[in-house]
Amino acid sequence: MDPDTPLSDDAQPSIIRWILGFLLVGACWGLTTPFMRKAALNYTPPSHPALTDPNNSPLKRKALGIYYAVKGVLSRPAYAIPLLLNVTGSVWFFILIGKAELSLTVPITNSLAFMFTVLGEWWAEKKVISRDTWIGLGLALGGIALCVQSKS
Repeated sequence: MDPDTPLSDDAQPSIIRWILGFLLVGACWGLTTPFMRKAALNYTPPSHPALTDPNNSPLKRKALGIYYAVKGVLSRPAYAIPLLLNVTGSVWFFILIGKAELSLTVPITNSLAFMFTVLGEWWAEKKVISRDTWIGLGLALGGIALCVQSKS
């Protein structure tokens, strides 16, 4: 194929690229969530004089409190890096739904996000994966297989 020839609109990526795309989105959404949660739970906001200033209205103090909390959490790499990866997964998801079938993309990526969240909790928080969770993971994989099979 001539490199200067544009690809047609119906050119589809290989099955390996689809699988990698689904896995990347699921991993970006699922693996990052436990790390963001851990960073947010471990965060203690510093005090700011504006938050206790009696000259500020309660509404202004509340708005400043939210601003300082968001700024503080986002300035911490333990939260900001997983958030950036999570948002990157959303960008990849929108690229996927532009080419892949929507009725496959959504259940596959969400199921994989669930599976990667379980893995992330095990990794970040040392949570034990129970027998029931393993059964749920197996059922989710079975559901993905049924969705894919029904479309082929």
